[in-house]
Amino acid sequence: MPYSFTQLLTIDESHLVERYNRALKAFDLKPVKLDTFRIDMTGFSPEVAEALGDVDYLDHKKVNRRFIILSPEQVTLSVVHESFSNTRDLMLEFFERNRRVLYALTIKDVVFGEIEDNVFEIDDIDDLLSIEQVEFKIGTHENLTEKTNQLNMMIDRLLKQPDAWRDDGMLDEMVEIVKQTGDIRDNALVPEEVLFRHETFWASHFGGVYVFNDENLITVICDPSARGFRKSRPWQIGYIDINDRARVYDFLEKSDRLQKPAGSWIERSRLLEWRKHMAAIHMAAEQGDELPPTLINQTWVRRWSRENRQLIRDDNRLPLIDWVYEQVEDWADIDMDDVEDGLKLLLCRANPDHQDMALVNRLISSYLPFDFITRFEFNRPNFHRDRETWSEEYSDFVAKTLENTYLKDRESVYEELYI
Repeated sequence: MPYSFTQLLTIDESHLVERYNRALKAFDLKPVKLDTFRIDMTGFSPEVAEALGDVDYLDHKKVNRRFIILSPEQVTLSVVHESFSNTRDLMLEFFERNRRVLYALTIKDVVFGEIEDNVFEIDDIDDLLSIEQVEFKIGTHENLTEKTNQLNMMIDRLLKQPDAWRDDGMLDEMVEIVKQTGDIRDNALVPEEVLFRHETFWASHFGGVYVFNDENLITVICDPSARGFRKSRPWQIGYIDINDRARVYDFLEKSDRLQKPAGSWIERSRLLEWRKHMAAIHMAAEQGDELPPTLINQTWVRRWSRENRQLIRDDNRLPLIDWVYEQVEDWADIDMDDVEDGLKLLLCRANPDHQDMALVNRLISSYLPFDFITRFEFNRPNFHRDRETWSEEYSDFVAKTLENTYLKDRESVYEELYI
């Protein structure tokens, strides 16, 4: 089943299905004839996408992302379909800042809207860079937020205009609105925090664009074929070809976003050990060889490596990781000048103390397609695209590994590998 490894919420209660369809109608989309489906944090549903024949039904033109909120429980879910890497962070911030209001609204109705910015279509890199902040524009089927605003204005008029209480029509209207909203003095139905900054991010446009925002410089990393590459604001923006691994590494290292191989973290983290085994298993799968029963299986790796000596030497990933472990036995740092440019990021992870840690790990994982654990955690769209190309045996192996290791105790494994 697609997205079988992700946290999704099953919607199978008839009133919630009906509310979801109301939101679809508000977006001028057709309601779906489904009794049950799953949704992510934004309300995106793989089953609804299939029924509508449009995986971008909440992501029109891949900008101004729509959302559908049926339950506050969505705050704990994954975002499985995204055009911007910070969609989950923005949604999480919106949930956290407006928790009380969203609880009240979703008791009565479905909440839907858009994460709106000043750009309506992405034609070039400059359009992406023009997005500096976003605003959550929300609505409900019963117009509860609009009615709350209307009621607030009437209350304000009553307090400020001495003769307002004589307006029987307004008083009757207030009574009718209160029947729907309840007492808004104790249970406000209008989110207070709707504006959020949009600075450092990955966007799916033009094959994937990474934007890093430092105090005096914006750095864009993407394929040079992207429209506007080295042309949009060249006086303000540094451009790096994503295929130039040496320059990418140099930027990440000099901006303190990277943790180079050193005994101080390698002996605490099993990341390189896991990468070694994942690389070997990925190569074996590509050759159609028998895979090991578990991810960490030293006996299998040694045997398979002996049987594929030339492949191992030509590839050089496994010998390089072994060499690093030998060098850091006394906690010595690795001289990265001794490592070929194309393999430097194999040995690194994002600086866990940097605010761009997740984005950097996402970028690193784009060069390591075999590292399915890092891609699953930080680059979920690519992980799901990868699965479509895997053999059945390798896909089953990945599923079993995730279930028995990473997903079994995600918090502690995440901390061990990346923190």
